[in-house]
Amino acid sequence: MGIYDIGIIGGGTAGMTAAIYGQRAGKQTVLFEGTTFGGQITSSPNVENYPGIASVSGSEFSMNLMDQAVKLGTQTIMEQVTGIREEADYKVIVTTEKEYECKSIILATGVTHRHLGVPGEERLTGAGVSYCATCDGMFFRGREVAVVGGGSTALQDAEFLSNYCSKVYLIHRRDEFRGEDQIVKRLQEKENVEFILNTTVQEIRGEQMVESLRVLNKVTGEESELAVSGIFVAVGQIAQNEKFADVVQLDESGFIVAGEDCKTSEAGIYAAGDCRTKEVRQLTTAAADGAVAALAACKYIADVAEK
Repeated sequence: MGIYDIGIIGGGTAGMTAAIYGQRAGKQTVLFEGTTFGGQITSSPNVENYPGIASVSGSEFSMNLMDQAVKLGTQTIMEQVTGIREEADYKVIVTTEKEYECKSIILATGVTHRHLGVPGEERLTGAGVSYCATCDGMFFRGREVAVVGGGSTALQDAEFLSNYCSKVYLIHRRDEFRGEDQIVKRLQEKENVEFILNTTVQEIRGEQMVESLRVLNKVTGEESELAVSGIFVAVGQIAQNEKFADVVQLDESGFIVAGEDCKTSEAGIYAAGDCRTKEVRQLTTAAADGAVAALAACKYIADVAEK
């Protein structure tokens, strides 16, 4: 293959949607993924918040996207991307194996959720341990759950879950929250929300599903057990864009600076999905970004060709 029209870095929902839109627009797309195609959604046992699909597993949703992109002609490459650089008439995607020339690039590298790093967390992920309240909260209707974190995301998660769960424990390692005061005040007024401050989770317990948490009060040194059916971890997300910092602008948290048009600071390079600066990070917004970025890349290619 010579020069690809669109090089897409990241095989999650945003990246695969971009490939679909690029191929349907008559462009040759190549999709790079270093680990597993599908992204974070593959770990979700049920997806029930995607319009038009009442219920589907995350892995099936991803496989369907992948199958659609490949059938349209997308080339997939399982190699770790180490960087990108600009040449006079094209851009180069550098992997651990070789280099690929592209007319435009879409960065869809996603994010990873920061984990607690406690016993039981990895084993019970998808079995009561979740990193997305809006994705999985409905499965805990009428049950007691815990939210861990002190920022706005944790507060919003607790507020969302309080509408469905019989009890929501909001666990934070400090004595006050970093999130919005208005949300804190609203949560204080809810009878089914309880703050557990100056406390850290030491262990997540359960055989097949989450059954309880072992927690430590940092002030008193006392350990106790909290019976819950689920735990929602909201202690931050980690962007994975450092390798592109010399090409596109990143914000202080490492997210690619790009608006709803998905344009980065560098012409011909676009950012789609959770890796870019945005307020809402959901499956639907990732897919929307993929479409927007692909169509923008197509326009960029056409504009360059006219010059």
